[in-house]
This record gives sequence, C-alpha cells and structure tokens, in this order.
Amino acid sequence: MLIIKKYAAIDIGSNAVRLLISTITEPEGKEPTFKKTSLVRVPVRLGKDVFVNGEISPFNMQRMRDTMHAFNLLMKSHQIERYKACATSAMRDASNGLELAKLVKNESEIDIEIIDGEHEAAIIAATDLHALTQNDKTYLYVDVGGGSTEFTLYAEGKIISSKSFRLGTVRILNDIVEPNLWKEVEDWVKTATKNYSKISLIGSGGNINNIFKSSGQKIGKPLSYFYLSSYYQLLNSLTYEERISQLNLNTDRADVIIPATKIYLSAMKWSRSRKVYVPKIGLSDGIIKSLYNEEKSKE
Repeated sequence: MLIIKKYAAIDIGSNAVRLLISTITEPEGKEPTFKKTSLVRVPVRLGKDVFVNGEISPFNMQRMRDTMHAFNLLMKSHQIERYKACATSAMRDASNGLELAKLVKNESEIDIEIIDGEHEAAIIAATDLHALTQNDKTYLYVDVGGGSTEFTLYAEGKIISSKSFRLGTVRILNDIVEPNLWKEVEDWVKTATKNYSKISLIGSGGNINNIFKSSGQKIGKPLSYFYLSSYYQLLNSLTYEERISQLNLNTDRADVIIPATKIYLSAMKWSRSRKVYVPKIGLSDGIIKSLYNEEKSKE
C-alpha cells in the first residue's frame, strides 16, 4: 500500500518569505521520499525595516498580509494536510512582530510561530544531513540568512555544538552589525573546530545555492575555497546593476550575495576548510521533516 501526504512549510526570513509544498510518499516497508512539489519565494525584505527602525513598516506589513493570504489560497488549492509557518530574526526583533502575526492569523488563518536562533538551527538539523555526511568525517554546517547565521559542528555522525549569531546579510548591508561580533563568531568557530582536522563546510541558504548553480558543478560535488574566493572577487568587481545583468541575479539577491559569500569564506578560513558542500536544504525542508516526524511519533 502506498501512502501519499502533502505538507507545507512557510519560512518567514529577513530577506524573503517562502512557501514550500512537499509531497511525501510512503511505500510499504520502504523509506519515505520527500518531493518538492512547489516553491514560491516572495522578496519581502522585513529585515531592512526591522534592523534599522526596530519595526516592520506599514508598507511591508501589508505586503506580508497579502503574501500570507496568497499562501493560504495556494495551500488550499494543493489540499495540504498539515503546515507550519516559522518566522526568524526579523519578526523576532520587530516591536510589532506579534501584532503582524495576529493580523495574519485573523485574516488568513495562518499561525505564525516566531522562533529563536537555536530553535531554527535545531529544525534545520532535522533535515537529512546524515544522508549527506559520512560518520568518519567532520563538517561545519553554516546557514546564512538575512538576520542571522546558524553554525552546527558535526563529527562522528552527531551534533557536537551549535550556535546562532546575529550576523546576517541584511544586517551587514545596513551596517548594523556590532563591531565585536565578527570576532565573537571567529572565536566560536576556531574553538569549536580546534580539535578536529580535515573539516568540510556544508553551506545552506539561497545565496550559496545560487553560487553553486552558477558554478556548473555536479550535484554532490563540493566547491573549493579557491572557487568561492574567485567568485567573491568577481562580485566585488561588478556594480549592483552589472551583477543583475551579467550574472543574471535577482534584484533582491544582487546585493546580499556579497556579505553572504564573505560569511562562508570567513567560516572556511576559521575552520581551515578547503571545500564547501551545497545540498539544497534549509529551514523549509527542516519544517517539512519535523512535521513528518511529529506525525510519526503519534502513530
């Protein structure tokens, strides 16, 4: 007997809002498969308001309400069984974040859960990272977002340590990262990785996915530190308009990709890593997996 389920994940980030619809098939006696049926991304840059002014602007409040209304209609059309909506750094820091969540609940019936950085890292860790890693190797998982970056060290097939920092691409663009934060992150990464050798990075987030796609590298193969460093130099040599026209970047990607690449390169340098693997996983995938695991635990 084949069981088919449809789940949805809403990831409300500091740079964009995403709706992932996933079809889960469970063949009898076999492992389930998770297929991305639909992915919708809307560039509502909440962080630009929040990290500068401390609150979401009326303009972006309305954009969020419209987006959530659209997402609700899409979930109904796809006949979703279960969903979860998680908001991260921007809504967490916004003085009117809870107000927005209540408006969305009343208008679109979508419950938004505002989660902290540690919870975010734990959800991402729920993804099938073990399928991508080897138990005899060490990995530093780095998920770069608009408002924060999550670091998780994996060794011998298990999580050794994890930490979230308010070091995000939108914060860097708006020049509101505390001066000592880069040093704090550097110290944490160096301390966490000092007893391990031959560490590989696992990069997560829209920016590293974009870089990987443009590299033409085969899926499952890593990018080298040299390649990422060369690409960073290329990005910096082009104007914002040239990055859009020559590199075919979206308007909301062409600026944040530079600070994102800097974070990945820094993490590689501090952890003495020479290569970065780029599986297509993130918070949305983790939400789907956690929904599935919750359902299974009830059976």
